[in-house]
Amino acid sequence: MMRSEECSLAVGGQHKISSSHWQRRAYIYVRQSSLKQVRHNQESQANQYRLAQRAAELGWPAEQIRVIDQDQGRSGRDSEGRAGFKELVGEVSLGRVGIIFGYEVSRLARNNSDWYHLMDLAAMFDTLIADEDGIYDLRRYNDRLLLGLKGTMSEAELHILQQRLAAGRLNQIRQGTYRQHLPTGLVRLPDGQVIRDPDEQVRHTIELVLNKFVELGSGQQVLGYLVQEQVLLPRRQLWGLHKGEIVWKPPTIGAIYSILHNPAYAGAFAHGRRQSAPHHGLGTGQGAKVETKPQAEWLQLKQDLYPAYISWEQYQANQRRLAQNGTDFAARTEQAQGAAREGGALLQGLAVCGCCGARMRVQYKASHRYCCHALRRKLGQPVCASLHGPTIDDQVVGAFFEALRPAQLDILAALQADQQSEHDRQERQWQERLRRAEYEAHLAQRQYNAVDPDNRLVAASLERRWEEALRQQQATTEAYQQFQQQPVQVTLTPQLQTQLQQLSEHLPDLWAGGHLSLRHQKELLRTLIKYVILKRTAPDTVEAKIVWVSGHYSVVTAQPPLNRQQNLSDYESLQAQIKALWQQGHDDHQIAEKLSGEGFRSARAKTLLPATVRKIRHDHGWRYRQSHNQETLVQEEWLTTGGLAALLGVERSWVYRKLRQGKIDPHYIRRHGQNGLHLIRNAPDLIAHLKQLLFETLKQ
Repeated sequence: MMRSEECSLAVGGQHKISSSHWQRRAYIYVRQSSLKQVRHNQESQANQYRLAQRAAELGWPAEQIRVIDQDQGRSGRDSEGRAGFKELVGEVSLGRVGIIFGYEVSRLARNNSDWYHLMDLAAMFDTLIADEDGIYDLRRYNDRLLLGLKGTMSEAELHILQQRLAAGRLNQIRQGTYRQHLPTGLVRLPDGQVIRDPDEQVRHTIELVLNKFVELGSGQQVLGYLVQEQVLLPRRQLWGLHKGEIVWKPPTIGAIYSILHNPAYAGAFAHGRRQSAPHHGLGTGQGAKVETKPQAEWLQLKQDLYPAYISWEQYQANQRRLAQNGTDFAARTEQAQGAAREGGALLQGLAVCGCCGARMRVQYKASHRYCCHALRRKLGQPVCASLHGPTIDDQVVGAFFEALRPAQLDILAALQADQQSEHDRQERQWQERLRRAEYEAHLAQRQYNAVDPDNRLVAASLERRWEEALRQQQATTEAYQQFQQQPVQVTLTPQLQTQLQQLSEHLPDLWAGGHLSLRHQKELLRTLIKYVILKRTAPDTVEAKIVWVSGHYSVVTAQPPLNRQQNLSDYESLQAQIKALWQQGHDDHQIAEKLSGEGFRSARAKTLLPATVRKIRHDHGWRYRQSHNQETLVQEEWLTTGGLAALLGVERSWVYRKLRQGKIDPHYIRRHGQNGLHLIRNAPDLIAHLKQLLFETLKQ
């Protein structure tokens, strides 16, 4: 094709094309904003592709014309995700593009930053831009000004369109008529009415998840229950090959939380639970970060618009429980109790630091401890507290029993009813699964029978599907039969049934007898206790302020074990009492028994031990007189180790060795009350036994 002078003199901008432009490629950029436009706005698409014909008419040979259309269905608000636009910019920056054809400026970009960047590159590398109105040379001021105005108007047009759409959507939202996606378990009819899913198994499974959370109180425990009982969760596919169908999938914690958090199951229309917030410090094209907002910041909330699975009050209670369970982040940990778990710390989630007010954490070592590191973590200060857990737990549990005593609770009937209800619910789940498996097998059989036998490929595929459905039906039937063979679990013996009729009287025995798991013990404490404030008021004293759910509080004190006896607050008084009783002639056992009755104790025990008395005496040099020689002491009934050794004619070490080996029965041994010496009963049978041992030793 010959490029004549009429081409350079024609109107519409052809005179701006030079030989350098013809030597490079012509790019046709095709884009529509959404897949809906791609499917339905065919004429607009055809107009854009016809720009290739225009490029040929302007003198570009077919092999120099490139069409970029991989950005179909992509918005032009930014360059993120538009691989075609990025390719175009790259080719321009390499100087390979002579002209860019776009049906209009908005097809190339709806964002001024992207548009002006392309204009700058086009001016730098002498690339022309053409649309339906003409051809533009970006090195000319008027052309650059005109395209700049078009780009600004395109961006403003997008903003106005979005504003209009948002206003219309917001109006529908305010009226509660906006057709948002419904969760699995709710179905919208063609006339707009919303009903519960006609599929009974879908409804019963959603109800099971919601009811189990009320019973177990934790999403993780609901997940464990569903996995244990082999319950699948339904999901209505919104996109893809199986759009609109129910697909049964293994339960996940995300799916369970999605059900628990969705207000639609409580009959409420809610919009704006998740809202976009722009990123700060990130480049253009990163989009908006979606954040979950608290209920007070939702854009719209209308109750009683959908058929409800649970009441709105129960939904609110579930959200509070989920918030209490939320210990994943430090900010929540200080306010949330967390779910009751199997650890030995009964005040897990309830203990609050009396120094800084933060929620205390549990450390498990030889025994559990309640610790607070809030001030060290935030301000670099020393640890607030590290308190011995078992002694505090004992005092709090005792106060719980006292508070429970006035309430004569009879929960036996409720326990049995819940147990039977649970069995009936599992029975119904299995029956529904079996019916669905039978239906799938019957459907596969009908499809196989309906196919033309000569179409072997299709017939073989349908036959395999039928066989798979039959295997699934058989497996479901066998699992259901195994479930039916399991008796209804009866966890309450007749003795426990009698005890539970008067729970407040027998709960301490049940508690101490191991009939209640640690998790159940924690759940019982939480029924009456809101939190417990712990503070060490003395080296050997921890004050526990129990705040009840009613708002009242009680104060109890615990005496944790210590490393040193000197840290006891009454240590000086204890020394004085021991000295006085020693001077009166009492032995260590008598002193320990008497002072234990008066409230004195050892550093690591609840009572005063004779060994503690002996150590204090020895530290101060308060010793008893020995009226007999330790080596040869022989009494009428008892022998010292030296006396027994002399009687047997052996070294005293031989006697000690038999004591350590357990060759001397413990009921033949006692310790002297004053000096702590070993005394062995002067019994003929024991002496004969020791002589026999000695004879056997010498014989060897």
